[in-house]
Amino acid sequence: MSTDQTTSSQEATSQYREINLEGLRARNIITPHGDHTRSAEEFRMIKRPLLDNAFDSTIPNGNLIMVTSSLPGEGKTFCTINLAMSIAMELNRTLLLVDADVSKPSVLRQLGITSDKGLLDLLQDKNLKLADVLIRTNIENFSVLPSGRHHKKATELLASEAMAELLQDMAQRYPDRIILFDSPPLLVTTEASVLASHMGQIVMVVEAEKTPQPAVREALSLIDSCDIVGIVLNKTTSIPGAGHYGYGYGYGYGQHN
Repeated sequence: MSTDQTTSSQEATSQYREINLEGLRARNIITPHGDHTRSAEEFRMIKRPLLDNAFDSTIPNGNLIMVTSSLPGEGKTFCTINLAMSIAMELNRTLLLVDADVSKPSVLRQLGITSDKGLLDLLQDKNLKLADVLIRTNIENFSVLPSGRHHKKATELLASEAMAELLQDMAQRYPDRIILFDSPPLLVTTEASVLASHMGQIVMVVEAEKTPQPAVREALSLIDSCDIVGIVLNKTTSIPGAGHYGYGYGYGYGQHN
C-alpha cells in the first residue's frame, strides 16, 4: 500500500474542526491566503532552515521539531502556531501540530477549536490509535494532536517507552510530514527536557529585553541532548512600530554546542 493510501485509510476516522481564519488574522496570526505581512515573511525565513534539516538524512528525527522557551509568557505558543501555519503553506509537505504543553495546554484554545482525547490518552490506552485523536482542519495539510486529558504522571508518560515508540512511528511513517510540538517552558516543568531528548530540532523562543540571560543559559543546558537548537527573539522593539506580537521578530539558527 502506498504512503498516500495508508494516510487516507488511517486518518479517515480522525475528527474534523473548522478554524476561524478571520479570528486568527485579527490576532496577528498568519494564515494561508492571508495578507503579505512582515510577520509572514519573518516566519518564512525562520522555517527555511528547519525544513532543510527536517529532510536531511544525516539528522535523526529531523522532522520532529519542538518549540519551547525558558519561562511562561515569552510567546512560545504564538510562535508555534505561526510557524505551523507557515510550514503548512509549503507545497508537498504536511504539518502535524502537537500540543505537548500537557500541564497548561492552549493550542486548541488559540485555534478556537475543542476536543476531548489526545496525546496523553494515546499513551495510556493501547486501544486508541493516532487517527482516533487526530483533528483534521479546514486548512490544507494542517492537522492537530491535542494534549489530551490531564494526568498526574504526565512527565512519566512522556518519558515512557510508549512515547518513544509513538514518536518514532510519527517521524518515519510519513516522509513528507513535519511534526511540530508546542512544549512547556523548560524552567517550569520537567516535561520539556524529557521531550527534548526525542527531538531532531528545537526552536527556543526568547522574549527580547525581558528574559534574563542566566535563565536562557540554564534552559539551553536542559536541551543539550539535541544538537540543533534555533533561537527566535520575540517581541523585539528594534523596528519602528514594533513591540507587538506579529512584528519585530529577530531570529538566529545554528548548532548548539
